[in-house]
Amino acid sequence: MMQNNDNAKSKTLHPMWKKTAAATLAVGMLVGGASGAYADGKGKNDSKHEEKESKQASKSEVKGKGKIEINLNYNDLKEEDWKWAYSHIIRLASKQVFNGYEDGSFKPKSNITRIEALVAAVRLLGLKAEAESADNMNAELNFKDFKQIQKKYPWAVGYLKVALENDLFSESDTTVQAEKPADRLWASVLLVKALKLEDEAKASMGAELDFRDADQIPAGSVGYVAVAVKKGLITGYDDNTFKPNKPVTRAELAALLDRADEQLPDSNASALTGVIDSVSGSTLKVKKADGTVVSLTLGSDVFIFRNDKKVSASALQAGDEVLVRTFEGKVVFVDVKDAADESKTDSGKIGTITLNTSGKISTVSIVKTVDGVTGTTVYDVSSNVKITGDEDAALAPNQEVKVKIVNNVVTEIEIVS
Repeated sequence: MMQNNDNAKSKTLHPMWKKTAAATLAVGMLVGGASGAYADGKGKNDSKHEEKESKQASKSEVKGKGKIEINLNYNDLKEEDWKWAYSHIIRLASKQVFNGYEDGSFKPKSNITRIEALVAAVRLLGLKAEAESADNMNAELNFKDFKQIQKKYPWAVGYLKVALENDLFSESDTTVQAEKPADRLWASVLLVKALKLEDEAKASMGAELDFRDADQIPAGSVGYVAVAVKKGLITGYDDNTFKPNKPVTRAELAALLDRADEQLPDSNASALTGVIDSVSGSTLKVKKADGTVVSLTLGSDVFIFRNDKKVSASALQAGDEVLVRTFEGKVVFVDVKDAADESKTDSGKIGTITLNTSGKISTVSIVKTVDGVTGTTVYDVSSNVKITGDEDAALAPNQEVKVKIVNNVVTEIEIVS
């Protein structure tokens, strides 16, 4: 998702940026712990709490000798409790845009600060490596509060410099206000700028916003809100208000960022798109647009979304259109963009059969070998499963079978003679 910087570099540099040979600054913070301010949702800045979470987040990104790890399973984020934000959070975490804390939490209810939102926006543009380069980490910025930022958020200096180069700040901004909560209006403007839609926003300054509290939106921001709403980045509330000054939580920002991400080209080298050719055990084969088939290995903790729900690898079907992200050579995230027909077939030998309390078949595992790799897939079995085929053969382990699966449940088992 690398953004073309030719235009940014050909412009006059933002007045807040100049370069210096300052000492090398430490890098390693994930957006998840960029700041602990307002993390308790009370709007109070507890410096000790902030320092603790900053250290946690720093360790989250850099383990041992700079080894980055990806966590997609958070101990305070249950799918059933966060249905509206769950998939957004996981998608962003899978590409290291917006992650959690070292203790395994995500803190979805915590308010997000401006420094955290700016870092996330830069990463969304695919500019993480550029922001963390030694050259940018040693930049000197002309914000009035820059000395405080250097002292408290040295890891963010490169991100702020890249944010300036990509016009994510207004030219009238004299301070970063790093710990100020990012509100809905500020976040909307930030994302419109990130998508390079500023000209469209300026042309929309005369738009009529259909919100009951539209009079609370400054005239100079109307066009940005209009474009953000038009592009589906943000919506109003059920009572037809926009609430421009309402702080944005980490979960809400994840939703905003993910919606913006859908409108950006994805040139991430660790991601590929295509159609599933086959799934066998831990081997996933994906046919790309050019017709080539890529064989990938599913990670033990692979995270899969299908029909907007977290599912197991057995739910993936040939014909599913997918976006796949890999990390250290293994698939860590699969997002099914367009699900294939829910009906499919499978064949192989019976591995195990389990019964429910009524004595009916509950699950069945199918064992088969594809390209020399033996894999086992476990399926749930319908209580009304139909068994056909060789009448003299018994349904037992090692029996050759063909099964029909509808919505990932076996509805028919054919015993092969």
